[in-house]
Amino acid sequence: MMSLAILLKRFLDVRAHTLAFQLVKPVCLTATPSRTCFYNADRKGGFGYSKEEKAEKAPLKDQIKFGIHSLKEEFRILKDEVIETIQCDPKIYYPGDSDVFWRFNNQDAVDSWVVTTDKDNGDGFSTAEFTLGPGNTGIFSGVLDPTPPKGSQLKRTGYCNLRSQRKYKSFGRNDYYDWTLFTHLLFRVRGDGRTYLINLGMDGYFDVTWNVIYNFALYTRGGPYWQVAKIPFSKFFLSYKGRIQDKQCSIAKNRITYLSLTLADGIPGPFQFEIDYIGGYIDEAHDEEFAYEMYEVPNGYVAGY
Repeated sequence: MMSLAILLKRFLDVRAHTLAFQLVKPVCLTATPSRTCFYNADRKGGFGYSKEEKAEKAPLKDQIKFGIHSLKEEFRILKDEVIETIQCDPKIYYPGDSDVFWRFNNQDAVDSWVVTTDKDNGDGFSTAEFTLGPGNTGIFSGVLDPTPPKGSQLKRTGYCNLRSQRKYKSFGRNDYYDWTLFTHLLFRVRGDGRTYLINLGMDGYFDVTWNVIYNFALYTRGGPYWQVAKIPFSKFFLSYKGRIQDKQCSIAKNRITYLSLTLADGIPGPFQFEIDYIGGYIDEAHDEEFAYEMYEVPNGYVAGY
């Protein structure tokens, strides 16, 4: 009888513990989906085209007409590539020199950049635009709203992004920006006191590299005065799908696919970020290759023990 009573008590304790665990639901600390596939065919990482956007694609007949019309421009680009290869006359830079990659002094230069927000994917309510200002400079402005949509599984939202287009060769072949000779990125901007994030895309051939980005912060002063910011390439840190990686490595400056600027500081309200130009700078005194040291620690290592 005593053994039966002990077994019954243990059974009731287990049932009570199970019921309590069911009532108290575990809190999910992250909304990132688990990776269960061997290959990810979506280059946008889940933010592909919607059914409505796919339905709005032009008919095949119009696509053929557009392709024939664009052949002239593609052959012109191919001609310039062949001439540049034959001449073999690259630019020569000296210490202290700088070069402008993008100057936003006309409408074509402004229209060549792409603006995206969380509202475009139905994940928020932020709005933004990139326009040509009265002083022939690009003005990135809008309203940041970090409020998640009702009924959404998102825990955090609110971003506005300004991005350069992917660099291509003739006939749609992938190309890369080669900034090997430069030690710093150069910005002439006039901000509003907010902190913007500089992103350098490094997506390559394999799917595991499609979301590789190097980041660093761009702090603005605000006010009526322009500021020239020099950001060393050695300060950029590696991230993947928005997460800073434990194992870091220096950036390959000859494999950069795009540059973008993101506002996601979580402060609701309007913003305005004026850009004159973006370029590169050579500092002969800067010999740092990578600013972050890596340390190998044992598995299960906890600081303080």
